[in-house]
Amino acid sequence: MEIGCIPISIMKDKQVSGIWKITIDGYRAFYPASLPPKIEWTPELVSKLSQADQLLVRLSGEARRMPNPHILIRPFIKREAVYSSRIEGTQATLGELLASEVGAEVERSPDDLREVANYVSALEHGMRRLSEIPLSLRLIREMHEILMSGVRGELATPGEFRTSQNWIGPAGCTLKEAKYVPPPPDALGECLRDWEAYLHNSEEPTLITCALMHYQFEAIHPFLDGNGRIGRLLISLLLCEKGSLTAPMLYLSAFFNATRPDYYAALNGISEHGEWMEWLNYFLNGVIRQTEDVLDRAERMNAIIEQWKLETAKMSGASGQVVELLAGNPYITARKAQSLLGIAYNTANRAILKLVEASILLPVNEAKRDRVFVAKQLLCILEEPVRFSGFGSREEQREAAMQELADIAPGGIS
Repeated sequence: MEIGCIPISIMKDKQVSGIWKITIDGYRAFYPASLPPKIEWTPELVSKLSQADQLLVRLSGEARRMPNPHILIRPFIKREAVYSSRIEGTQATLGELLASEVGAEVERSPDDLREVANYVSALEHGMRRLSEIPLSLRLIREMHEILMSGVRGELATPGEFRTSQNWIGPAGCTLKEAKYVPPPPDALGECLRDWEAYLHNSEEPTLITCALMHYQFEAIHPFLDGNGRIGRLLISLLLCEKGSLTAPMLYLSAFFNATRPDYYAALNGISEHGEWMEWLNYFLNGVIRQTEDVLDRAERMNAIIEQWKLETAKMSGASGQVVELLAGNPYITARKAQSLLGIAYNTANRAILKLVEASILLPVNEAKRDRVFVAKQLLCILEEPVRFSGFGSREEQREAAMQELADIAPGGIS
């Protein structure tokens, strides 16, 4: 229940994004206005949108060029899961996640790995369900249930929209001290219905719809926990549903994580001052940079895999089949290859040893049984930190990243 309203400060070229209302309990909560706002199509915005759209076309083309795109997409999905979960405080690395999937023991907390794995499962579930139902409140609840099951926040009603007030602020702060308070539960239903209606009826270009949709979802904050991760998942799903991408290869969590202060400032700028244009330009800048980043990684991985296929064509046995598995996960064991390829254990082991002789695979541990091997060239590409302009040339960035990986790739795995 509110007892008064605080109008949002409006400056020239700013748009009202909602209303702050003072509740009877003395705290202010934000009620977002319905989408879309009026967009000013400045030359800068039009130019960025055009550049981003062109890069998405290139990315879709790169996915179609892959011999088996669904395999190479997997590590990019897992990479997104690591970065999105890292924003929420997990410490798991991509290498640890990939290694654990082939049965390697890692030192990282199982809880962190479970949270990241849940993110992957939620995204994969969403992609499967898009062939049956549209992106909707129903699908979001299904993904949230998968995301939050068996992890921190499991008590925060997985798959259910909140029925109590939540807020954002420093640990231990009260509602009155919070940096941001989303709409109270009694306003949640109307806010979500408006959000879903916009999702289904938007007439804006898809990337603009993604940007507006993501902000609004975070402003509504419909779950007690997991809102950030679900909100970031929705960007990839919407791009695929609208046909802007043929496969989920573009993710913005790495960009949001690397520019975290700017990300939160841009979201807050809308709620406090109606700064939609600043958010749209920031969002499109992220799409451009991340698409360029993914294209670079995918092209390099494709080139390496094609070269390895040429090398293994001269080998007898299943070495070529194992190489194809490495596109999905650079870590491999003989038992994992046996299971995935449906071949005898000894056949899988011989194929792996041939790849070791060819310097394609390196042993990670010295165990006598269930030894773990890694295609370090592929892992290095996936694990390279996201670096933006001002941080040295791409060659310098790669060299620094390779040095980092030389120290951390085998570490923590036994």
